[in-house]
Amino acid sequence: MHPLTQAKDRAIQVLRRMGFALADGPEIETEFHCFDALNTPEDHPARNEKDTFYFDSGKLLRTHTSSVQIRTMEKATPPVRIIAPGSAYRRDEIDATHLSVFNQLEGLYVDEDVKLGDLKGTLEFFLRSMFGDDTEVRFRPHFFPFTEPSFEIDIKLHAKGQEPKWIEIAGCGMVDPAVFESLCEVRGDDVFSPDKVTGFAFGMGIDRLAMIKWGIKDIRLLIENDVRFLKQFA
Repeated sequence: MHPLTQAKDRAIQVLRRMGFALADGPEIETEFHCFDALNTPEDHPARNEKDTFYFDSGKLLRTHTSSVQIRTMEKATPPVRIIAPGSAYRRDEIDATHLSVFNQLEGLYVDEDVKLGDLKGTLEFFLRSMFGDDTEVRFRPHFFPFTEPSFEIDIKLHAKGQEPKWIEIAGCGMVDPAVFESLCEVRGDDVFSPDKVTGFAFGMGIDRLAMIKWGIKDIRLLIENDVRFLKQFA
């Protein structure tokens, strides 16, 4: 199997064992599901045509699989514990660590009394299950419109012939109450009222999981289909 498939399957296996169910959604999305419902203001840089692929219809290629979280909560009732692996699209310059089409894995857990410690424990267990018990993980305070507080997560990458270095692998945080309030308006009920539930969300690149797992220096190697590279993973 391709290394991206191996990394995705292993990530799903670990998270399913932790009680997360698989969820899916469309890759051609509405602005509401991709941005508005996630508390992203109209002047946010991610909504600019320089960053996002728009269609003439006003729809767009999803920039993250976070939209699956909204679509799931529109129909489900708490507790919700899902993961959403899939493709995402951004107008990024392609280089050693960025692609314009990449693979993402989002997670969401909503229930009564979900705490920040639950998020940290879940992700540390997941990352050490993926890469080994001695994996070095760090959480850095950050900002995302749809979580508060928010963090970026780094893993120390050990690539052959290079000094170990920290590489960003994920973003996460506690679901912003504004997201729950917007959801209640859409649903017309209060089952996701921030007075009743809390939750955490996270998102990470499967491509970067593969880079760290096998010490791959350049993300472009994963999409070039060079048999000399791929046969190492057979």
